[in-house]
Amino acid sequence: MSRNYKFHNKAGAYFVSFATVYWIDVFTRQVDFDILEQSVQYCRAEKGMEVYAYGFMNSHIHFIFRSANENPSGLLGDFQKHTSKKIIKEIEENPQESRMEWLLLMFERAGKKKDNISKYQFWQHHNKPIELWSSKVIKQKLDYIHNNPVESGFVTEPTDWKYSSARNFAEDHTI
Repeated sequence: MSRNYKFHNKAGAYFVSFATVYWIDVFTRQVDFDILEQSVQYCRAEKGMEVYAYGFMNSHIHFIFRSANENPSGLLGDFQKHTSKKIIKEIEENPQESRMEWLLLMFERAGKKKDNISKYQFWQHHNKPIELWSSKVIKQKLDYIHNNPVESGFVTEPTDWKYSSARNFAEDHTI
């Protein structure tokens, strides 16, 4: 991994992105987004996660965050481990999930490629943290997060995407 993509300043604020294996569009139902939201709330309350901005997309997540406990790598690892287990369980137990067999096959296939995976791999194993060291970089990453759903063609305005912090920055605190 490149030196540029590590958590060097453990107390710093970072932009991270992480995706599902094979960039699979897993987050397609409200329950999936609810699991992500609940996981963020838990990490904020119990793990010292300070979230400044976020964007949940169908196959990936963006955060601007910092770890109050100065363990950003461990914090993201805990978040990813927890969400992967919850989402996989939701897939397995949801009778309406028409893609269940295919999704589990893909997670299993990805897991077989890694020695440290026992059964399923849900997330790709990199998040490319970028420390936010200037106002210019912060604005660039914030704009990127909030415009991602627009660029992807899901909405025409960033504040129309329900699964990001764009509304909060526009002083619209609806969820």
